[in-house]
Amino acid sequence: MSSQHINFYAQQLNIRQVIEQQQTHLQDYDEALNICDLSSVQRKHQLWQQHLPRVKPFYAVKCNDDELIIKTLAALGVGFDCASKNELKQVLNCGVEPDRIIFANPCRPISHLQYAQAHHVVKGTVDNEFEIYKLHKHYPNSNLIVRFKSEAKKAQCPLGDKFGCDADIDASALMLLAKALDLTVTGTSFHVGSGCSELEAYERAIKKAKNIFKFGELLHYDLRLLDIGGGFPGSNDEQFEKIAGSVNKALQRHFPNENIEIIAEPGRFFVAAAYTLVCKIHAKREVRNSAGKLDTVMYYLNDGVYGSFNCILYDHQLVTAEHYLECENLPTFKSLIWGPSCDALDKISENLRLPNLNRGDLLGFSNMGAYTVPIASAFNGFPLPKTLYFQAM
Repeated sequence: MSSQHINFYAQQLNIRQVIEQQQTHLQDYDEALNICDLSSVQRKHQLWQQHLPRVKPFYAVKCNDDELIIKTLAALGVGFDCASKNELKQVLNCGVEPDRIIFANPCRPISHLQYAQAHHVVKGTVDNEFEIYKLHKHYPNSNLIVRFKSEAKKAQCPLGDKFGCDADIDASALMLLAKALDLTVTGTSFHVGSGCSELEAYERAIKKAKNIFKFGELLHYDLRLLDIGGGFPGSNDEQFEKIAGSVNKALQRHFPNENIEIIAEPGRFFVAAAYTLVCKIHAKREVRNSAGKLDTVMYYLNDGVYGSFNCILYDHQLVTAEHYLECENLPTFKSLIWGPSCDALDKISENLRLPNLNRGDLLGFSNMGAYTVPIASAFNGFPLPKTLYFQAM
């Protein structure tokens, strides 16, 4: 359960203070607590504008579809990357104009295309001939953006096995087919992979995009849009700045024409650091070796991998636990953290070093805003976290 009420703070959000204020709720109720700092989202937007001034962000709604997150980004003038009819509906209902939306799913159900057409969302990606024929029949006045494959060597979630055509062969064939069917191609796109950690990945992809633009000119297409996808880190600003530097150099080299619109599809960049999840220990178990010596302390929390920690399974995230005991320099023990369900797969973290904690003690997990909220379920009957929203005055 989440309230749309926003709490305001003066300078910096103090997580410990929030926890102290919420002690009664945390102890009396079973659900965990999300602490969402909307000002973190605003600060990320400022960081983006500072380091990627030429690239307009289109937020990937799938990353976190919380209504206040969407409204905060909409108020900042951000565009939106939607993958389905329901995501289109949610963003449009927040007052976002259709030209600030890209329908960035290369394989869309017909009813979703019809919804996009009815609401004038014309920008959409495509990566195979079957989808081009589908568009020709069901949405012929859409603007096609050819998505090609160009993967990073290091990424949390590679996407190339599912989406993207071959840039050297298939992209030109798709553009020829679109031309024969009298469809409009307005640009090209790629995605190096979610959570990219290879700086050179964007340079390679942008160079491929330039070749596709050249072929488009031969077909007399007026290509005006380059979508450089996502992959930007959300909890490592230093890494983001390095990636931004690489992107800027590649754009200056291959797309110096300022009339070309450059967009991107960041998701985790905006929201990962905005959320801190606070969980309660509801059970504890000590495991001893054959000599009777304590080997591992196991803690069972009120949220797990079928809830907020699904990011461990689906996003390959490594989470970090923080305790809130007042004493310092406490002895630590090898620890293992489980979620609440009856499934042995519901393991949050192992081989941690934590002090001796007890039932009712709290653990906090930072950077929990990406690929958590929209995927979480109440599996085994355990409730989803409550969310409290905060914003700087």
